Amino acid sequence: MVLECDGQLKTGRDVAIACLLGAEEFGFATAPLVASGCIMMRKCHLNTCPVGIATQDPELRKNFKGTPEHVINFMYFVAEELREIMASLGFRKIEEMIGQSQKINAKSAVDQYKAQGLDLSGILYQPSDYHEKGIRNTEKQHHDIENVIDFRIIQDAHPAIYRKEKMQLNYPIANTDRSVGAIISNEISKIYGANGLPNNTLQINFTGSAGQSFGAFATKGLTLNVDGNTNDYLGKGLSGAKIIVKKPEKATFIADENIIIGNVCFYGATKGEAYINGVAGERFCVRNSGITAVVEGVGDHGCEYMTGGKVVVLGSTGRNFAAGMSGGIAYVYDPEKKFENGLCNMEMVELEKPSVSDAQELFELIQNHYHATESTKALMILENWDNQLNHFIKVIPTDYKKALERLAEESEAKQTV
Repeated sequence: MVLECDGQLKTGRDVAIACLLGAEEFGFATAPLVASGCIMMRKCHLNTCPVGIATQDPELRKNFKGTPEHVINFMYFVAEELREIMASLGFRKIEEMIGQSQKINAKSAVDQYKAQGLDLSGILYQPSDYHEKGIRNTEKQHHDIENVIDFRIIQDAHPAIYRKEKMQLNYPIANTDRSVGAIISNEISKIYGANGLPNNTLQINFTGSAGQSFGAFATKGLTLNVDGNTNDYLGKGLSGAKIIVKKPEKATFIADENIIIGNVCFYGATKGEAYINGVAGERFCVRNSGITAVVEGVGDHGCEYMTGGKVVVLGSTGRNFAAGMSGGIAYVYDPEKKFENGLCNMEMVELEKPSVSDAQELFELIQNHYHATESTKALMILENWDNQLNHFIKVIPTDYKKALERLAEESEAKQTV
């Protein structure tokens, strides 16, 4: 393994200390950003960055004056200071310096009045046989990539991938099978580009517990069904595929009361559909920019920084829903009125009742969810639609709503002309 240190690294001295404590890689973020012109306004999520870094506004982007040379010069200064420290300690290479914690003089820090009583012995401790063992990375990890399930699927799905013939395949899956669908999608994209395959060309059914990043970057034409559950990062960067996760046939638990997928699912997803027959963990659909997802409950920070797409939540939500949400629409089923009384972050969004057209779209989405998962919660809502519709709340960003209204007015004006 390789130990990386990051978090407010700004100087050569910071790098030296991290290295002496065992780090081999070093992550910089804030300092290079400042070197590029960032003035730390803390407005990154509001699209109002005055120096044109964290914004899509073309007028504000004109203010960006940074160049690659600014960051390069900064890193040269860091390296120069690090070289001076290494020379003073008697090291010629970083490799010699890794893990040599005996070179850290903690006495001055401990004697400082703010740090009285601070015990650093646990951090600086070295076992008696320390130097007989490897204290840095000396061999490459074997990831066993050649044996991942994707390559088997590519062989079995040859008619679908290369001749666009509709196929259905079945496989067991375990949580050691990670990023399933990514290599398949790469193969499809190499042939057809972003257009992918026709919808539902290749349907793959899995049974078991899928590992992290199941369906990551899955492209158009794939339908991935999981009869079981999935881990974190399900559908990360989803790019046109359809993902369905439902509870096992023999399971007796109530789907909308149990977590079936992990945290940060559909992070940065751009296109596709998802139907989840259970509850999601935290940060569901964070940075979603285009997919349509139906789920039966979410944890904290749902739809955070969402910029597009549609999300339907047929159950409870955690706190801080829609924080930084600047686009897209969410519908939340809230019969107990808990959501509108404190669980939604109202800084950038408005809550309203679904309109007639919203209700029709919502009905179709829930109907699709039922057909995909046979959800009992969806069936209950559909069978009592006239009454249950009253329990839905529409979440829409204020500026996004104004933009939609303006586009509608412009479209109407063109038609009258």
